[in-house]
Amino acid sequence: MNKVFNNADEAIRDIADGAILLVGGFGLCGLPENCIAALVKKGVNNLTCISNNAGVDDFGIGLMLKQRQVKKMISSYVGENAEFERQLLSGELEVELIPQGTLATRCMAAGYGMPAIFTPAGIGTEVAIGKEIRNFNGKDYLMEMAFDADFAIVKAWKGDSMGNLVYRSTARNFNPVMAMAGKVTIAEVEELIEPGELDPDHIHTPGIYVHRIFQGTNYEKRIEQRTVRSKQ
Repeated sequence: MNKVFNNADEAIRDIADGAILLVGGFGLCGLPENCIAALVKKGVNNLTCISNNAGVDDFGIGLMLKQRQVKKMISSYVGENAEFERQLLSGELEVELIPQGTLATRCMAAGYGMPAIFTPAGIGTEVAIGKEIRNFNGKDYLMEMAFDADFAIVKAWKGDSMGNLVYRSTARNFNPVMAMAGKVTIAEVEELIEPGELDPDHIHTPGIYVHRIFQGTNYEKRIEQRTVRSKQ
C-alpha cells in the first residue's frame, strides 16, 4: 500500500470531529506544522490533543485552541499559551496535566501493546486521585493506562517512502514515542527521499509504525524563549 501523500490536506482527510490526537513536538521544536494548519483549515472540532505542550498563542496547538477546536488537552507543560490559560480558567477547556515521564511512557506502552504501566510519579498528589495504586517491594506505584489515540501526527527531518524517519536534536523527544502509539500515524518530513538513502543505523522510527507520509513546506524555525548575552 502506498504511504506517500501529496500534502497535509490529503494525509489528514479522515480526521473527524471528536478524534483523539497525539501531537508530536517539544516546545516549538519538531511540531507537525503542516498537519496542524490543515486541521485548522478543515475545521474539525471537539478534539482531544495529547501533547507535551499546548504551543503558543499563534503557533502549534495554539492555532487550534484559538479556533476552539480542542475540547481537552492532556499535557505536561502549558505555561507559554495565554489563550490556553484563559480557556482553562473560564471552564471552556478540559485539562489533564501529567508528569512528563508518565506522558512519554504511556505513549511507549501503547506502541508496545501494553495496556498499562506502573510509576511512582504522582503518588501522594492530585494525579493519583481515583487511580489504582499497587505496592511492589515496599514501594507504592500508580497505575496509568496506555494512551488510546485515533491518530498520531508527527514531524521528522527526513523520511523515505516506506515511512522510515530520522529526527534532529530536540525534535526527537516526543515524536518517536508518539509515532509508535497512534492507530494511524501521519508523518510530515522536511525531506522525502527514496528507500535505501537513509543509513539503517540512523533510523529512529521504523516505517512499520508510519501509515502516511508527505513532504511538508514553509517550516518556521521558532525560538520559544530567546535569551542573549548582554554586552560587556
